[in-house]
Amino acid sequence: MDAVGFAPDEIRIDEPTRSARLKWVVVVDEALPAGRQVNAAVCVGAATSARVTGLLGPDAVDEDGNEHPGLPWAGCSVLSATSDALSLLRVKAAELDDVFVVDMPAAAQSTRVYSEYLEEMAKVAVADTAPLAVGLIGPRKSIDKLVKRMSLLA
Repeated sequence: MDAVGFAPDEIRIDEPTRSARLKWVVVVDEALPAGRQVNAAVCVGAATSARVTGLLGPDAVDEDGNEHPGLPWAGCSVLSATSDALSLLRVKAAELDDVFVVDMPAAAQSTRVYSEYLEEMAKVAVADTAPLAVGLIGPRKSIDKLVKRMSLLA
C-alpha cells in the first residue's frame, strides 16, 4: 500500500471511533514478557503514526493552559496472538492492497544498535522475520476479517 490515512474531511473527533473509515489494530506475541510486549506495541505504534496521515487528533489543552500532544482520534485495539498466528497475519495482511502493515521483527529486540538491526534484517527472508508485533490499518471489514477470534491483550 502506497499511501494510507484520513483526508481532512474524514477526521471526525466528534464521533465514536467505530465511525472511522479505517480501523487500527496492533497484535503482539502473547508469549513475550509484558515489558517486551509493550515495547513491541509502542514501536509499531510509533512507526504507524509517522506514516498514516490524519491519525492523530489535535493537541488537548488543559485548564492550566498546558498542551498535551494529539492522540489517535480513531482509536487502536491491542490484541494478542501466538507467534505462528502473527507470522501468518503479517503474510495475509501484506497481500491486501488496502491494508497498511507495520511489523516489529525479532531482530529489533535482539540488537541494541540500529545499524546492526538493519544488517540483520538484510540477511533474513520476510518469511523468517518472526514478528513480535504487527500493526494493521485499513478498512474495518478487511481488518476485522484478519483479526477475528484474536483476543484483547490481557
